[in-house]
Amino acid sequence: MSTDYEIVSKIIKDRRSIFPASYIKKEIPVEVINQILETANYAPTHKLTQPWRFVVIRKAALAKLGEELGRLYKNLVSPQQFLQKKYDSFAEKTSQADCIIAINMQLSGKIPEWEELAAVSCAVQNMALTAESLKVGAYWSSPPLIDDLCEFLSLRENEKCIGLFYMGYHNEKPWEPNRTPIEEKIRWMED
Repeated sequence: MSTDYEIVSKIIKDRRSIFPASYIKKEIPVEVINQILETANYAPTHKLTQPWRFVVIRKAALAKLGEELGRLYKNLVSPQQFLQKKYDSFAEKTSQADCIIAINMQLSGKIPEWEELAAVSCAVQNMALTAESLKVGAYWSSPPLIDDLCEFLSLRENEKCIGLFYMGYHNEKPWEPNRTPIEEKIRWMED
């Protein structure tokens, strides 16, 4: 029997960003999406502000998100910087995902914004680990256009979008992570 540490360690080490091009056409049940979101709610949060807010985007709303991202891109970049390939990629990526969760942050005003962002980031890590444990591919995308999604997502004045969490089932084979040894990133102070 595996210990809790062995189970958690394996899930953490197996987690990878799985991109929409790898997703297969298989619907993620609502119950699975809810399991992923439920674990987000247990992230650490200073003063219990619980700043994470999510908008689940599925079915026909995925195409609307792709259209909105394309529209924003076309309106916000100069004609000299506009790339048709980039414009087309928004609709393509959103259509490849079975579900996209808009990752939003509610600012409480009680603590510094970076602490709210850290809490939301921990919530997203919980989501990523849960998705891995349920064999759902996922990745957190943070295109510059997210700053302009407030109206589309019906966010409140004290909320902001900080990313899109793409999800889909996949057939990717596990691969070795590209990490340097942890020993190169640690200094010990004992005296």
